[in-house]
Amino acid sequence: MFKLKDEAPAADKLAAMQSFKQAIEALPATIPFIRKIEVGLNINPGEQWHIALYSEFDTLDDVKAYAQHPDHVAAGKLLADVKESRACVDYEA
Repeated sequence: MFKLKDEAPAADKLAAMQSFKQAIEALPATIPFIRKIEVGLNINPGEQWHIALYSEFDTLDDVKAYAQHPDHVAAGKLLADVKESRACVDYEA
């Protein structure tokens, strides 16, 4: 999940969120070991987190490779100016 800076202009946050969603959801075309990926943009202004990213991989090694993949890194940079914090959980089902 991602929390954006309160002081960032709303238009900047929305543009970054939409660009991030588009970039992340395009990644399976270039990172074939992504089994599933989706980005949800929060519609409830009463919540503190703005973006949820859900993804599925076969192995933790695939997760690590995804994290370092240049296309993923580039997508992450789309939030650089507006991101306050990030929370992540990697787990096995």
